[in-house]
Amino acid sequence: MSITLVNPAGLPEIPAYRQVSIATGSKLVFIAGQVSWDADGVLVGEGDLAAQVEQCYLNIGTALAEAGATFDDVAKITVYVVDWTPDKLALFLEGVDRAAAKLGGTPVPPGTLIGVAALDVPEHLVEVEATAVVD
Repeated sequence: MSITLVNPAGLPEIPAYRQVSIATGSKLVFIAGQVSWDADGVLVGEGDLAAQVEQCYLNIGTALAEAGATFDDVAKITVYVVDWTPDKLALFLEGVDRAAAKLGGTPVPPGTLIGVAALDVPEHLVEVEATAVVD
């Protein structure tokens, strides 16, 4: 495996992700921000943050598969959420959990969640991008 995820002593343990990703692979995979469109470009989960998060993560999974990778190869994930407030965390985690159940594992690479004013179209509530390293 090209990615080792760790929580170093001296940093808090966060259940949703690991603090550090150590990559040893030779192929870098950069995935553009994924929104909640299905393969036909149709919006999934209008007005439903959990459904949109789920679709974004499933889209990342599809992109990873094209590169011969899985979430086990993800070194860093960045999430942009429109009008983020801490009370949205439960919905965000619900979407991640639903995607994880379909993908067969829990994605826990180091991550950053950024609140933004808007995305490309008003219907999009979340966008997720990822970087992976593959042997």
